[in-house]
Amino acid sequence: MAGTLVFLEHHEDTIQKGSLGVLAKAVQMGADVAGVVIGSGVRGLAESAGRFGAATVFVADDERLAPPLPQTRVDVLAKLVRDEGFDTVLFAQSVLAADVAAGLAARLDAGLNWDLVDLSTDAVGKRPALADSVVVDVGWSSDVKLAVFRSGTFDANETGGTAEVKDAAVELEDFSTQAEMVEQAHAEQQGPSIEDAEVIVAGGRGLGEPEKFALAEELAQALGGAVAATRAVVDAGWYPYSAQVGQTGKTVSPKLYVALGISGAIQHKVGMQGSNVIVAINKDPNAPIFEFSDLGVVGDLHAIVPKLIELVRARKS
Repeated sequence: MAGTLVFLEHHEDTIQKGSLGVLAKAVQMGADVAGVVIGSGVRGLAESAGRFGAATVFVADDERLAPPLPQTRVDVLAKLVRDEGFDTVLFAQSVLAADVAAGLAARLDAGLNWDLVDLSTDAVGKRPALADSVVVDVGWSSDVKLAVFRSGTFDANETGGTAEVKDAAVELEDFSTQAEMVEQAHAEQQGPSIEDAEVIVAGGRGLGEPEKFALAEELAQALGGAVAATRAVVDAGWYPYSAQVGQTGKTVSPKLYVALGISGAIQHKVGMQGSNVIVAINKDPNAPIFEFSDLGVVGDLHAIVPKLIELVRARKS
């Protein structure tokens, strides 16, 4: 049978919001949609995925799949695609998904398009180019089509349905088991990830020094949000790469994006311009970020942000 398979990436006990958004898009297209959850102790996640529109969810549950390594997941997906006859495999953008999609493309000799923001029923993808100034049509010439969607592109849509859960065979290649995860880094910041957060407080070089990121962290904590950073900050070693927003980082679309000391270069803009409300605080009245902010505050963020934190905490109390 021909159909669409969605890779449902999970962290701990939760399927990632981006994966559920891609699943919702696939269901909206009217395709014969199935999801796949790969890991150890993940059967419960497979059952819950039915609430987001998947008619069928395959589960590969094996202790050898517990570490989030790409090659073992490629083994499971390649066999599943061949056995079930899927002609389309969709991924939500992440570091793991990018590795898995690339490996699967090589294994199946399949075409892979990435950073997509839309897909039509006639298999035409939409991909931003030239710093998001244009959108181009992309397609596939292979029998199996692989697509990676930009994070934050689609919203998850809970339908309340149920899915038929089926077991996916776990047959790992010898070379896939040679890699061993000796340590897994954990998120440095508290609270939600920047991909899932409804509120993001982002810091730029205008903070002055890495220690001043405590201001961004305190404001994010007060607002119940996550902390993000610009590429300049990440390159300088002030904040981890996992928090980078921009053309070479992550694309986010929170309800509120607060930019502290960020000039607003085009490379950063493309990663956060989908935010519902953008608030910028910068001492430079000519900073480009004010051109696309909903609210701009010109002033010293080191004086403004502490007062803002106090006001937020007072309001919440």
